[in-house]
Amino acid sequence: MERFSRIQRLLGQERFERLQSRTVTVVGLGAVGGYVVEGLARAGISNLRLIDFDTIQPTNINRQILALESTLGMLKAVAAKERVLAINPACNVEALPIFTAEETLDTILEPAPDLLIDAIDSLNPKVQLLVGAYERKIPTLSSMGAALRTDPTKVRIADIFSTTNCPLAKHVRKRLRRRGVDRGISCVYSFEKVDFDYTQPNEDVQVGETPHSDRGRERNVLGSLPTVTGIFGLTLANEAIMQLASEAGPLFTPDKS
Repeated sequence: MERFSRIQRLLGQERFERLQSRTVTVVGLGAVGGYVVEGLARAGISNLRLIDFDTIQPTNINRQILALESTLGMLKAVAAKERVLAINPACNVEALPIFTAEETLDTILEPAPDLLIDAIDSLNPKVQLLVGAYERKIPTLSSMGAALRTDPTKVRIADIFSTTNCPLAKHVRKRLRRRGVDRGISCVYSFEKVDFDYTQPNEDVQVGETPHSDRGRERNVLGSLPTVTGIFGLTLANEAIMQLASEAGPLFTPDKS
C-alpha cells in the first residue's frame, strides 16, 4: 500500500508483513496511549484492540491527540477507532469502552495479543492489568509517570524493577512483588526527579498522571506537557514496532535474577 511505502522501505517487505500481521492491545487512550495508537496505526499494524472507559473532556485538549473540539464528549475508545480507520481503513480495530479491573481482564486479554501496551494512569487498574498479563505470559510494555516532567532527554526504556526517580514505578513494583511478579515487564519512564509527594495515609490512593483510587473518586490532577507525554507514547510505539517486526516477535521473558 502506498500509504505505508516508507515503512516498507525502512523495514523491508518481510519485516513489514510481520508487523502487519501482529495483534496489539492498547489499554488507556489518554495523553500517552493516544500517541501509542497514532504511531501503531501509521506504521501499518492491522489488528488493534483499544480499551478505555472514559470520555474526552476539555481538560484533555492540552495533551491528548484524540481530544479536539469535534470529539468532546466522545468515548475515547470510539474516537481512537475512528482515527485509526481514518489513517488505515483496512485496519481491523476493536474499541472496548470498559473499565480495567479483575472482572474485565478476560475480555481485555483474551484472545491473547502478540503485545499488550499499558498506558493506564491509575494504580489499582494498572497493577491488575500487569499481573493479569504476566500470569497469562503476554509480552507487555508499560508507561510509568509522564506528568510533572519537562526534560525529554531523560526518557528511557527499562525493566520496571530497574527504574529510578519514578514514584509511580515504585508503587507499582511494591504491589507487583506482593502478587508474585518479578522482573520481565519493560516500561517507558523518566529518571527526571519530580517535586511532588505521592505519600498518602491511604495506601490505596492512585498515583500517575491523574491519580484516583476508584472510578467515582475525585482525581488529584497533576500538570503535564503535551511534548513529554507524547514522547512517552511514541517511545512505546517505536519499541512495539521494532519488537513486532522482528522474526521472533515480542517475547515474554521474566527474569528471576
